[in-house]
Amino acid sequence: MDRLRLGRIGEDAAVAFLERAGYRIVARNFRCPLGEIDLIAEQGEVTVFVEVKARTSAEFGNPFDAITGIKQRRLSRLAAYYLKGIPRPKRTARFDAVAVAVTPQGRVERVELLVDAFEAT
Repeated sequence: MDRLRLGRIGEDAAVAFLERAGYRIVARNFRCPLGEIDLIAEQGEVTVFVEVKARTSAEFGNPFDAITGIKQRRLSRLAAYYLKGIPRPKRTARFDAVAVAVTPQGRVERVELLVDAFEAT
């Protein structure tokens, strides 16, 4: 399975999971000059920036481990860029992560949510 297909399956599964959990998705694949955020959602009064990691095997370890310090700093900068551009009262923000296990045939086996995965850096 190619990387783009795996990413789409993982993101679709994450969206469905988050919506069932009460999140409202406001953006998918938000792009700006600094990079891309997989999902931006709202949960109550909180803006939630979501990193999605989809894997077909555990060969490269736990998907959450792929959210390194460098990635966290990049996501923090992206979130600040996004928040600066929205004309709303100040909102609380946090970073969640979703890991999606997918079979080589493209079937979603498991979705895990890590709330408040890291602090803005």
